[in-house]
Amino acid sequence: MTQQTEAMANAFVPGKVALPPETERLIARRELLLGPAYRLMYDEPLHFVRGEGAWLIDAAGRRYLDAYNNVTSLGHCHPAVVAAIAQQAATLTTNTRYLQEGILDLAERLLATLPPALDRMMLTCTGSEANDLALRIAKAATGGSGVIVTETAYHGITDAVAQFSPSLGAAVDLGMQVELVPAPGDPGAEGDAGFGVAVQAAVARLRRRGIRPAMLIVDTMFTSDGVRPGPAGFLAPAAAAIRQAGGLFVADEVQPGFARTGEGFWGFQRHGVVPDIVTMGKPMGNGHPVAGLAIGAALVEEFGRNTRYFNTFGGNSVSCAAALAVLQVIADEGLQDNALRMGARLMAGLAGLSDRHALLSPPRGAGLMIGAEIRRDGHPDRAATAAIVNGLRREGVLISSCGKDHNVLKIRPPLIVGPAEVDHFVETLDRVLEGVQ
Repeated sequence: MTQQTEAMANAFVPGKVALPPETERLIARRELLLGPAYRLMYDEPLHFVRGEGAWLIDAAGRRYLDAYNNVTSLGHCHPAVVAAIAQQAATLTTNTRYLQEGILDLAERLLATLPPALDRMMLTCTGSEANDLALRIAKAATGGSGVIVTETAYHGITDAVAQFSPSLGAAVDLGMQVELVPAPGDPGAEGDAGFGVAVQAAVARLRRRGIRPAMLIVDTMFTSDGVRPGPAGFLAPAAAAIRQAGGLFVADEVQPGFARTGEGFWGFQRHGVVPDIVTMGKPMGNGHPVAGLAIGAALVEEFGRNTRYFNTFGGNSVSCAAALAVLQVIADEGLQDNALRMGARLMAGLAGLSDRHALLSPPRGAGLMIGAEIRRDGHPDRAATAAIVNGLRREGVLISSCGKDHNVLKIRPPLIVGPAEVDHFVETLDRVLEGVQ
């Protein structure tokens, strides 16, 4: 899913590039049937018909290295996940109002990856729903409504969650109960060590308006803020600040979770802090819509005494089978370790490119979640960023961009990526950078 809609530096702009007649036909049909709210990526939109591992194949049979789509965390059409979905769909698809072992097996496996204090699971269909549910729980637990997020945060598309997803753009109003803080490392931030101070100041601003804080929610790799991985540990003071104010700390692991950082199964583990709620989604089903949250027993029991929660498809038997298969593949194929090793290889390759290309800043990231700024004479260069992203697309490599100034290359290959694919990415980026003026 796109995460910055019209603000994306590499969004499709009609008329900018001459397109083949078949592409024009599909775009016209899409606009007629789906309307204008949907966005396409790249100057020349792509029409894919098949996926295989780290690759997507278009209608003409051309292969593209997918270094962007972290939804399919195990690569496209992983056979173990495909088999699990097919077998369960052919056996039983039902909801959580009936007893079933699949949801219990999944809850046990997921909770085993988390700190003991997080010992209950609630399942949803999407990360947006998971963050919406986290907000409901936080408001019920604290009696507050105030939400603190970073300036370019993305947390989802429900009405409530869109109100604290500023990366959706100026056309989507922020809620009156929302306070923004600079992402660590962004202009206006007080340094990485001062993130907790920024949260304290946001709490004070909320209180001056008569709003009691409910939660601080952060993507623990600050992905849409431009990928802000460290230094490890800076989240702990921020969590302490919101708790001191009576609110909850929510770790949005929709993008960093499921072994992507390589340093842990979850992004928050790099910071030595235990969240009150952990939300998850996207990579959980390798493309199948399954998501949820982990929470402590006392917090969820208080919520559950007064509120009935039911989600027709959240936790259905097919979704649980898909998610169980993902967890098994990560373990069987050693994908957390692979993320660490391939991430280090990719970071080294990008660092080498930054030594030779003035536009490319040294990369930052953890595992296979990497950002690299594009700057000209020390200033963010959004136009060059878009040129690089579209240049890579023409060379058969897919990434996107992010950050407050839309000048950060967002690089997220699947966890199964290998040395040859990493090297192909670096070599292609080298070639594209040579051609960007």
